[in-house]
Amino acid sequence: MAQALEPTNLTHHFLIAMPGVSDEPFARSVVYMCEHSKRGALGLVINKPSDISLKSLFDKVDMPLRREDLSNAPVFQGGPVQVERGFVLHETMVTGTDESAYGSTMSIPGGLEMTTSKDILEALSTGAGPRKIFVSLGYSAWAEGQLESEIGENSWLTVQADPALIFDTPIEQRYEKALGLLGLQSWMLASGVGHA
Repeated sequence: MAQALEPTNLTHHFLIAMPGVSDEPFARSVVYMCEHSKRGALGLVINKPSDISLKSLFDKVDMPLRREDLSNAPVFQGGPVQVERGFVLHETMVTGTDESAYGSTMSIPGGLEMTTSKDILEALSTGAGPRKIFVSLGYSAWAEGQLESEIGENSWLTVQADPALIFDTPIEQRYEKALGLLGLQSWMLASGVGHA
């Protein structure tokens, strides 16, 4: 009797879209995986900026943004699910307790957190908050077994995440740099796999 394979946990990994993936928002996308379990997966596309800046987002929610370093930063299109909702990916805030500094926060193994509560925006509006942040509207989600199926269909490459790619790498270089984590470049990947 064949033994079932233990599912791979891709939390704190990047999904890198293969060239054959052409539908938006996933064409040439890099997705940071916040959670992956038997129930499904949740991630944020890290290389698709929207036309909204953080300053204009704060203006929309009637808060000042007292962080000059962030005012021109873009808000990203994290994925097609709940596109009106904000998600803030940031470094772990040391609080001296086991609890996060913010309300609705998911701790991600690898030293990052994803917060969805307004208190992180309030901290940023006062000039405080995490030093490095990534803000998206919307997220990407996969139902149970769906991501594994897409990987099996050669839609995604996976690699251990490097937070520097999220916070320190220019947006237009993120796809190539993510491939570089695997020792690849986009020209090495055939866009029509299986076609002569």
